[in-house]
Amino acid sequence: MADTYSRRVIDAELDELQPLLPAVSLQGPKGVGKTATASRRVRGIIDLSDDAAREALAADPARLTRELGPVLIDEWQRLPQVWDMVKRAVDGGAADGAFILAGSSAPRGASIHSGAGRIVPMQMRPLSLAERGLVAPSVSLATLLDGAGDTPIHGESELGLPDYVEEITASGFPGIRTRPERARERALDAYLDYVVEREFPEQGYPVRKPQTLRAWLRAYAGATSQTTAYSKILAAATEDKSSQPTRATTLSYRDALAGLHLLDPVEPWQPVGASVKNLVTAPKHHLADPALAVRLIGLNRSRVLRGEQGTVDIASGTLLGALFEDLVTLSLRTYAQAADARVAHLRTHDGGRHEVDLLVEGRDGRVVAIEVKVSPSVDKDDVKHLNWLHRQIGDRLADKLVVTTGPHAYRREDGVAVVPAALLGP
Repeated sequence: MADTYSRRVIDAELDELQPLLPAVSLQGPKGVGKTATASRRVRGIIDLSDDAAREALAADPARLTRELGPVLIDEWQRLPQVWDMVKRAVDGGAADGAFILAGSSAPRGASIHSGAGRIVPMQMRPLSLAERGLVAPSVSLATLLDGAGDTPIHGESELGLPDYVEEITASGFPGIRTRPERARERALDAYLDYVVEREFPEQGYPVRKPQTLRAWLRAYAGATSQTTAYSKILAAATEDKSSQPTRATTLSYRDALAGLHLLDPVEPWQPVGASVKNLVTAPKHHLADPALAVRLIGLNRSRVLRGEQGTVDIASGTLLGALFEDLVTLSLRTYAQAADARVAHLRTHDGGRHEVDLLVEGRDGRVVAIEVKVSPSVDKDDVKHLNWLHRQIGDRLADKLVVTTGPHAYRREDGVAVVPAALLGP
């Protein structure tokens, strides 16, 4: 049978680091491809989603040290004590490259060691645009981070807005995105059902009113790419104040969803030693994949393309623009991780007088500032915040760019790079 595996951006990171570390943990939402990526690197697999495998390992923990590594321990959270088993094996001198754990966070109430210094976490997200094989990227984020704002920018893409809407709604889940449209919509709906009905209880969060959780998720999806206050999300979830969940309940929702890696907020930029002050400290809201947001708010490909807002309208701009930013953010976070960089956002407290959609900060503290525009063209208003930030932080700005749905990558006379989303890569 032909090997259909498509190499992921994280594979280069694993090539370099996994053989040098006794244990790594691949974390991410269900369905992103953790097992497919990890299984190619091991001699043996212990699948803890299987009842018999869980019972056998619980009865004989020494099996871990007898296995000829590397060994994958899949769905490790189904037997939380396996985390401490691996930690003890590492403390006992396990060889480099011995273990890969794949799964989500431990259920609430499980007592496990942090793993710090023994088990190194690595995040996997749904497929970035570069991993979907749409077009070969011509602009490298790592190169921009290492540059001085004069990196040559070139490339052409045949993709337009309808193609990006297709990518938003198809999802980055490898097992879903290639299906016909109606089938993948059903698969995404089933994915969300599974989260509410199975994964929440397995995480130790029983859901007494599934409809209330679904309503909160729907409202959160409506705030995609926004810094909307959680109180406003809660208000949008239920019109009947008497039936609103308590603050403790909504906090438990957030905790469980974070443990399942289904919430992936972008934290605010908090620069050290920079002249930029008065910054908002609220995160931007993002689900793990924009297709989940689309399904939660009752839309599909054609309705998104028509510019409909869906069943929850609490965004400050167009939902289409928010979803495109969501897709770009998902991709950028994958590329940033490969460069040991982090992604943040910037917004000032004065009503958002100054706002930069995304900032990628490298290990040396220099940043690439990014505006995301669903339009194919760029005008002076689209770059004013980037140029403002350049005046504030000077040489700390490695580069500035606008990511668009247009066909051409180029650099403007003011130094701002214009890059179609599909042409940006790691």
